[in-house]
Amino acid sequence: MIRREFLVTSALGTAGALAGPIGGAAPYGAGNGSGLLEPTAREWVDGMPTAPMRTERATRKILIAGGGFGTAFIRYMAELTGKPRPRLLYLPTASADRDTSALNWYKACAPLNVEPHVQNMFIASTAQSLGWDEVLLSMDGIVASGGNTLNQQAIWKAQGIDVLLRQAWDRGIVLGGASAGSLCWFEEGTTDSRPKALSTVQCLGFLPGSHSPHYDAEPGRRPLYQQLIGSGAMKPGYACDNDAGIYFEETAVKRVVHTRAAAKCYYVSLVNGKVAERTLEPEAI
Repeated sequence: MIRREFLVTSALGTAGALAGPIGGAAPYGAGNGSGLLEPTAREWVDGMPTAPMRTERATRKILIAGGGFGTAFIRYMAELTGKPRPRLLYLPTASADRDTSALNWYKACAPLNVEPHVQNMFIASTAQSLGWDEVLLSMDGIVASGGNTLNQQAIWKAQGIDVLLRQAWDRGIVLGGASAGSLCWFEEGTTDSRPKALSTVQCLGFLPGSHSPHYDAEPGRRPLYQQLIGSGAMKPGYACDNDAGIYFEETAVKRVVHTRAAAKCYYVSLVNGKVAERTLEPEAI
C-alpha cells in the first residue's frame, strides 16, 4: 500500500495551495507551562493550519478518529510509537471508568503485540501507590475513551492530568482516541455532554481550531458544526465520520485514514464568507 502523506511544507514559494489565516484562531507565541514558547508564526498549507516542526523536543503525535478507535487504529498507534511492543494506556475518564469500557479496550488490544494498561480516575490513594506522572509518562501511547467530554475535561483539570498529557505529548508519547477521545485534544468542538441538545465544549487546545466527531453518525452534528463556524462562534477545524481519522504530527495533518470505505474526514472553514467543507480523502489501515 502506498501512503498518501500530507507533508508539512513551507508557505513561502508554494503557489496556488495557500489560504489566509483562519479567522478567530488563537495566536501562537504564548507560554505553554513547559518553559518553552509555542511557534510565533503559523503557516497555512492547502487551506489548513500547520506549525513548524520542532527540533528541541520529540516529534509530537496525535491520532484521532470520529468514532470507533478499534484494533486497526490501535495497531496504527502502536506503529507510530516506533516500539516493538509498546506500552499503551487507556484513560476511560469520559466513560466514568466503566468496566465495560476497559474490557472493550483489552479485547481490541488482544490481537496486537502491545502491552495494554488502564488508568481509572475514580480511585483512592490507599489503592494506588504510583503517581499520575509515574503512570502516564512511562507509556508509549495514551488513548482517551469516548463518553462525556465535559466531565472528562473537568476531572482531568482537577487531577492535573491535562498538564501531564501536555508533557507526554512533548515527549513524543503518541496521544489519541475517538469521540470524546478525539475532541479532547482540540481547542473546542461540538459535544453531547449536556442535556437536551448538542452544545460546545472547550478542551485542551493541543491541536488548534475545532473538531466534530460522529460527523456521519449523528444527524445534528454536521448542521450545527457548519452553523457555528459560519457564524464565527466556533473556529474552523476538522470533522471526522465514524471509522475515519487523522494523524497529526505537531499540529499538521500527516495522514488521513479509515477502516470503512465510506468514511471520510473534512476540513470545514469560511471561504469568502461562506462555509466550505473540503473532503480529506482517507486511505485504509
